[in-house]
Amino acid sequence: MIAGMSHEPARTAATADLMRAGRETSRLSMVFRYAIAEQLGLTVSDLECLDYLADSGPVTAGQIAERTNLTTGAVTSMLRRLQQAGYVSAERDPADRRRVIVTLRPERTADLERPYERFAEQTRQLIEGYTVEEIGLLVRHYDHIQAMYHAELDRLRDSDTTQRPV
Repeated sequence: MIAGMSHEPARTAATADLMRAGRETSRLSMVFRYAIAEQLGLTVSDLECLDYLADSGPVTAGQIAERTNLTTGAVTSMLRRLQQAGYVSAERDPADRRRVIVTLRPERTADLERPYERFAEQTRQLIEGYTVEEIGLLVRHYDHIQAMYHAELDRLRDSDTTQRPV
């Protein structure tokens, strides 16, 4: 018998279970984000933009378009809504007046965090049962998945622009 062969069916089953769990987690994450966005009176794109600003700090409108996969026109409309709702401020970049720097208004941060508080606490409690090594494995896993998503998004964007009729 070839080394490792006896474990192949178990590995195949475990891999299938992991892929299924990942898909279900992704689906539930989307449903959860839609529910939070609705509760806040926002769209999911609005919420993605605000989460990005909370994580990254001030960014350009172009960076928001790239991160959210929205057109610059859609980002302009979204930023107008978010400014009117008091979530963001947008100022011309002093170094390049063509660019707009968008900043999350700090006084609105608590409004955005509140719907996540219970889930965040439950997650912290779950993680308390993990070793540092297990947490490291999860971080590496998420880092790799994120890199794969970015690569696939780039590929999809590239194929979208090359397949459009002229």
